[in-house]
Amino acid sequence: MPEEGLLHGASGVISVPSTVAVIEHAVHGLILFDTGINHRVADPKAADSYWGVGLRAAYGAQAFTREHAIDAQLDRLGYRLSDVKYVIYSHLHLDHAGGMSYFPEAVHVVQHDELAGDTDLFLDGTVTVVRTAGHTPGHQGIILNLAHQERIAFMGDAAHLQEGLDGNVPMTSDWNIQEKLLTYGRLRQLGRAGVRTFLSHDPGHFAALPHDGVFWD
Repeated sequence: MPEEGLLHGASGVISVPSTVAVIEHAVHGLILFDTGINHRVADPKAADSYWGVGLRAAYGAQAFTREHAIDAQLDRLGYRLSDVKYVIYSHLHLDHAGGMSYFPEAVHVVQHDELAGDTDLFLDGTVTVVRTAGHTPGHQGIILNLAHQERIAFMGDAAHLQEGLDGNVPMTSDWNIQEKLLTYGRLRQLGRAGVRTFLSHDPGHFAALPHDGVFWD
């Protein structure tokens, strides 16, 4: 897609992921952070009726295949859809919440505007949900306290590209620029605290994550 769509003032074309994190909690079972794009988008005709005419091409999703959808990915990794107990959403845009319907029995966690502050989801310090408004009113991320690794954070679209965060450059589709810049400050604070942060659409961040059934912890 045009990089301008992710970074104001940029030029050229960029290929980006839409990251989904698979987390195995020792007590609470399988957790997903975001669910990616719905499988219908892999079919051009179905995509026009599902997303709207022309949006598949506008977002550059022609490379998205049926095998990329979260249900197919989980099957490839040996999981059943019913194994997923919690789904935590950074926000509800179509490239982050497209797989919601695959998990009717899971607990779905989203941010309410009136929720002031952060939430220790299981009250054990393992998964902390943090408010990161700006891209959308209720955008949120998660911080994982892994037993044998550094703390890591999945921050969705709190920033779209590391370049944008480094340069304090918002995105044209952000809901509130002032809130987004405050969130940028929070991301930098996490970095200073030693929390390694991953953005959903940054290609370098995606490449640094474990893939294909490899786990960090």
